[in-house]
Amino acid sequence: MKTTPDERLRELERRAHDEMVRIEALCADWPTLGDEDRDDLHSVVICGAGLSGLSIAFALKRRGIRSVHVIDQSDEGREGPWITCARMQTLRSPKYLSGPDLGIPSLTPRSWYEALNGADAWEALDKISRQDWMAYLVWFRRTVGIDVENSTTLSSISQAEGGLALTLSKADGTSRRITCRQLVMATGIDGCGGPRIPTMVKALPKSAWTHSNEPIAIDFLKGRDVAILGGGTSSFDWAVATLETGAREVTMFARSADLPRTEVLAWTNFPGFLGHFADLPDLERWRFAHLYFNFKVPPTQEQYDRACSHPGFTMQLGCGVRELSMDGGKVKLTTANGTYHADHLLLGTGYEINFALRPELAGLVEAAALWKDCFQPPQGEENALLAGYPYLGPGFELTPRYAETGWVSRIHMFNAGALASLGPISNGVTGLKYGVPRIVGALVKALFIDDSNRYLAALAAYDEPHFDPGIDEDVMTPREVLA
Repeated sequence: MKTTPDERLRELERRAHDEMVRIEALCADWPTLGDEDRDDLHSVVICGAGLSGLSIAFALKRRGIRSVHVIDQSDEGREGPWITCARMQTLRSPKYLSGPDLGIPSLTPRSWYEALNGADAWEALDKISRQDWMAYLVWFRRTVGIDVENSTTLSSISQAEGGLALTLSKADGTSRRITCRQLVMATGIDGCGGPRIPTMVKALPKSAWTHSNEPIAIDFLKGRDVAILGGGTSSFDWAVATLETGAREVTMFARSADLPRTEVLAWTNFPGFLGHFADLPDLERWRFAHLYFNFKVPPTQEQYDRACSHPGFTMQLGCGVRELSMDGGKVKLTTANGTYHADHLLLGTGYEINFALRPELAGLVEAAALWKDCFQPPQGEENALLAGYPYLGPGFELTPRYAETGWVSRIHMFNAGALASLGPISNGVTGLKYGVPRIVGALVKALFIDDSNRYLAALAAYDEPHFDPGIDEDVMTPREVLA
């Protein structure tokens, strides 16, 4: 009998729950200490309900951690970049990589896709579209029961007795204060900073330029001449999106005389590197990270071919922009190859690590240590980019810069800012299966150690009966019964 996609999804959800029962995926509850149900005190707060945040929340649920509160600044169903600022057609990751399923077969992207479209459709699929990926994450969140407080922004972080004080702000202007034992910043590619905006771009009116992280419609570029700064993958995403929207001419300006061709994640994707980069000495981590950052992310072959198929697309390689100015309502670009004019400027200039760019992290600028505070590279191996990354512990926790700022170690940076300390295990699909167990293990350890004295007292008072010999101890002894 033919079934509908909704019926097949319901059957998949039933099968997923059965699989979790069979492998004891959800462990026994922890002993209660009496404060688990407080609305203003949480064991863990996760800021960000995209791929990383949902994965961590599910893993904590499997470890029996109660009072996990997940927030996201976006509306429900729009978490992460997938249908907001992402402009590529598909994910860059191979379709066979696991997602937030944590080893439950019926929770995998493949199982979800096959339930909707059939096994043949999966076999024919090259890569998952970003729209399908967002739909999968929405289904996953509902199936495993992760509650998220949407349209909520983390505004500030400060020290509180036994934890952290967080200010949460809503879109309507209201705010409230909560506390937590541990905080996870699952905030993606700009989670430790923000978009990199060249100084000469900042001098232009904001209406003249747009960075790739901005979730805006680009219909206004139809029939316009567009200039793109940068030659990496986000620049090609821009090019394809604007050309297919109807831009008249799109010119890409890149300082490099050649395009990146090697995807470094393809090399790093093995258990030794992703599983144990964090265990290396500082010098070796520094050298690996230095090499890693020398690789620029290439466009996908599909994106490159789509851009180049348009007659209105031009690449100016080895053509750095020397000056930008406004000229009669247009952007004037002075380059090594001459002068160009464009109606609008699009930036594929990437992101920078800088706590001061994020309001919730601004108060940590002096409190948390960076690599430059903890490590001095050998002469000739200096790297200002790496030096500015936060120096994180093995559980993604911030390292205090001073003894009196030890409280920052309760903050875990599960985002692109962790790359220098732990490798690429918190900034995409590839390393997720290594990063999530590591951070969840650290959180569980911290929560238990924090309350070890209370658990000791709970054990001392523990008297739950597990055996009943049927003897009234006030009447006779076991010896008298046997006699």
